[in-house]
Amino acid sequence: MQNTKLLLTSFTFVGLLALAGCSFPGVYKIDIQQGNVVTQDMINQLRPGMTRRQVRFIMGNALLTDTFHPDRWDYLYSLQPGGGERQQERVSVFFNQNDQLVSLSGDFKPGVSRDEAILGKTGGTDVTAPDAQAPAEKKEAPAKPGSLLDQIQKDVDGVETVPVPTPEPLDTTEQ
Repeated sequence: MQNTKLLLTSFTFVGLLALAGCSFPGVYKIDIQQGNVVTQDMINQLRPGMTRRQVRFIMGNALLTDTFHPDRWDYLYSLQPGGGERQQERVSVFFNQNDQLVSLSGDFKPGVSRDEAILGKTGGTDVTAPDAQAPAEKKEAPAKPGSLLDQIQKDVDGVETVPVPTPEPLDTTEQ
């Protein structure tokens, strides 16, 4: 009787320990973020010829700087949503002997950000002439006489401007 009770208690205890390591549905698991957060907007700000200080200002400190390749900085970011698949993004930035940005490689490329791609906008730095940029303005038809729009236009046109009074300067002489 005593051995059965001890055996049953030990099996219960071992079973509870085994269940403690399992995941139960509905139990919240935290998101695990590691590394440098790099966005497409940060990548779009990088230009060839930038110094290391300028790149560090935009991107932050690199997560990895290789001793054998000091002209290469690696930015890594990983996110594992609670109970989900791990996602990882990587960007490598390369400098020349004059400490100027030469190129970059990785999961981000200069161009359209993810937000712009979702919204259907195109990114880029296309420069157009000011005349070609402004669309042709449509001329509005005049309001019909006697309509509410005609009355509002007459009221706006009939407004007289009143100058704003300016205060006189204070007397600064000593008394």
